[in-house]
Amino acid sequence: MTQQNNTNPITRGAHHVGLTVPDLTAAQSFYVDTLGFSVLGEVPDYPAVFLSDGSTMITLWQAADPASAVNFDRKNVIGLHHLAFSVDGDAALDQLHTRLQTTANVEIEFAPEHLGGGPTRHFVIAMPGGIRIEFIAPAG
Repeated sequence: MTQQNNTNPITRGAHHVGLTVPDLTAAQSFYVDTLGFSVLGEVPDYPAVFLSDGSTMITLWQAADPASAVNFDRKNVIGLHHLAFSVDGDAALDQLHTRLQTTANVEIEFAPEHLGGGPTRHFVIAMPGGIRIEFIAPAG
């Protein structure tokens, strides 16, 4: 049973999303060169890099031993199922899909399609390192 909350939420949206990746350079290149994120800073000794698209901040952390790291299984492991980004309309969604078709180490799970039969369209990829990302063009 869901309880109704009679107060305002304490939180105000996500501050950032932190992702552990097997190849920090490849993941940073994906976000910066492919998606247009800006580098906000980095901690080379950690190693980590902090990125933003002007709305969402992403922290990328290098896995200590990528060879022995276990890939996330979205159906059997508790944790981040996927990360979803909005894009500005159908044309931007289609343009991004076309770009990602030729981006190294990106696997497209499915091409742009209508979400739940409605007017919103989306598609899902696995970025370099395997983390699932959904791109959504909300219906106007």
